[in-house]
Amino acid sequence: MRIAVVAESFLPHMNGVTNSVIRVLRHLRSQGHDVLVIAPAQSWSGPLLDAESTPEEVEGFPVVKLPALPLNGYPNVRVAAGTVSRVRRILAGFSPDVVHVASPFVLGWRAIQAAQQLGLPTISIYQTEIPAYAGRYGLPWLEDVLWSHVKLMHDSSTVNLVPSSYSMRQLRDLGIRRVHYWRRGVDQEQFNPSRRSEEFRAKAAPNGEKLIGFVGRLAAEKQVADLAVLDDLPGTRLVIVGSGPLKDELRAKLPNAYFAGFLGGNDLGEAVASFDLFVHPGEAETFCQTIQEAMSARVPVVAVGRGGPLDLVDSSRTGWLYKPGDLEDLRSRVQDLIYDDVKREAFAVAAHESVAGRTWEAICDQLIAHYERAIQVKSRHLHTEALSWMGR
Repeated sequence: MRIAVVAESFLPHMNGVTNSVIRVLRHLRSQGHDVLVIAPAQSWSGPLLDAESTPEEVEGFPVVKLPALPLNGYPNVRVAAGTVSRVRRILAGFSPDVVHVASPFVLGWRAIQAAQQLGLPTISIYQTEIPAYAGRYGLPWLEDVLWSHVKLMHDSSTVNLVPSSYSMRQLRDLGIRRVHYWRRGVDQEQFNPSRRSEEFRAKAAPNGEKLIGFVGRLAAEKQVADLAVLDDLPGTRLVIVGSGPLKDELRAKLPNAYFAGFLGGNDLGEAVASFDLFVHPGEAETFCQTIQEAMSARVPVVAVGRGGPLDLVDSSRTGWLYKPGDLEDLRSRVQDLIYDDVKREAFAVAAHESVAGRTWEAICDQLIAHYERAIQVKSRHLHTEALSWMGR
């Protein structure tokens, strides 16, 4: 197939959307498909990657870079400028069989409209609960407007994919149709218990404390400040892996924590495998890939009971889910595991087993089947439209 992949955010900024797009590109290349990537242009030098700009190609596929402006509060995140007609010209020149829209919002919405005008099928991946960010950034009045935009985008897509039962309910409650599951794979070589590093543990906890780890952007929607209720637990140390706009503020709120900064590749795998317990407090996760990665590294999880974690954490077997907003419950759940080596080990084994079959290869094969579904649905729709027009 010929596939146009439209990424709302992309390299050099690494996040969940970027990671999944790269995994998809790698699989599509291995299967012999032809791909064009459309993404916002970025030019900056920072701690997230050594690269200073969006690359010209990824996994051997060309990247069309559209001019972009920095997102307020996220200087390393760019929002693509340009028009629907410009995206339409790019798509028309490539002539794809299907358009894959990763976490649509601004550029993705233009791509959906452009594909509609060209009669091309679209697969839209609901991957980021952007309306929930509004309250976190002091704009609660904007939430309903953003949900209306989400509905408009996904109603206009041929097929919509969601990563969890929670996100499925969100879209269906909006009245959106043609919604199917597409979860995420996990790199079981990168996130593997064999990567546990005594060197990392000694650096993070020189006094031999148990490590309670978090991985993610240091931004408002991740609610990292909630982990302050764990900062004084005796015999433990919080480990914060990631970077973001709240880095300095969080250092002040978590004075006892070890801040490892942004890590990737084997360094990230070593850090995660070296945790004794993984915690995730963010309530606005459609999936939460870092939970799955921790489990693959044989680390049990304590996470908030909302969104993607509801599917990933089997409470009382692979970890604990705590009541959203109840930080005493968070503290109690962490204490239950961090101070009970036998229980924590049993949870760790169960967590590891629970993600054993979730390879990126299997997940991406499912995606290709969804591409084929979108092509069929669009073909039937165009045929029906043609018959209707002929009958007028």
